[in-house]
Amino acid sequence: MTSVKILAGALAVLGLSAGISAAHVVLETPATEVGKPYKAVFKVTHGCKGSPTVKVIIEFPEGVIAVKPMPKAGWQITTEKAPYAKEYKFYHGLVLKEGVKRIVWSGGSLPDDFYDEFVASAFIAGELAADQELAFTVTQQCEQGEMRWGETAEPEHRDHLEYPAPLLKLLPAPKGEHHH
Repeated sequence: MTSVKILAGALAVLGLSAGISAAHVVLETPATEVGKPYKAVFKVTHGCKGSPTVKVIIEFPEGVIAVKPMPKAGWQITTEKAPYAKEYKFYHGLVLKEGVKRIVWSGGSLPDDFYDEFVASAFIAGELAADQELAFTVTQQCEQGEMRWGETAEPEHRDHLEYPAPLLKLLPAPKGEHHH
């Protein structure tokens, strides 16, 4: 019995207790500097009321540019490109006017008892203002049901959201650094 209590305590410390079933789709790294590359790791921690996840759709907010999905065994990937609202400076003097705004992973199956990560490489445009948050919209389609993680609110009201959007806090770039 003692080993069960120790294991339960260890799982609770690691955040792997029964509470994970109530978790949301979240970003593994919820803050980054403007004008820098960013590896967006979206953690999908459960299905839809017990039903396996079969499709994950991620919509990228304005200013998240040069998006490239990471292949995922057992899943097909499609991307949708669109014009950006404005032009953004990128590496080596390039100016980007359009890019991937949406990624769809489909054809796989993520059982409710497991979690997985859906990953994309991106660049956080240097033209964006620091000290703001960008909201991603993630649609999680299951064999039965769907959840759209896209709700936003002021920080003091976020605990009341049923389907909160994954948020990325933008930090100022260190003084003197310029990568364009």
